Amino acid sequence: MTPPANPHARTRVNGPCTVVELTGEIDLATAGFVADQLDAVTAAAAVDVLVDLRGVGFFDCSGLRVLCRAQDRAVRGGGRLRVVCDQPSLHRLFRATGLLGRFPPLASLPDGVTDNRTE
Repeated sequence: MTPPANPHARTRVNGPCTVVELTGEIDLATAGFVADQLDAVTAAAAVDVLVDLRGVGFFDCSGLRVLCRAQDRAVRGGGRLRVVCDQPSLHRLFRATGLLGRFPPLASLPDGVTDNRTE
């Protein structure tokens, strides 16, 4: 079961993956919306989570903290968490914080996972 969408995150199951699409600014004021979605998704065992950051305009350390916690939960449950990101500014953020190796960004959704974003 997927959690209900909120102003900054929505979750959908797409084949073997669970896609969490983020939008807008992810900062201290909005990271809780993201945490709600990722906490619900990573509660399942052996989940394959894709966090789609392509709709994010701003992302700070609050969002990074939520991602790290969610990845830890996913791995402990026998799953994984990956990020989809095509924005150079977010790539620089991951590199500057030493998290690029932990979250090597995919430029697009993997084959077989449909892109349902509304532009």
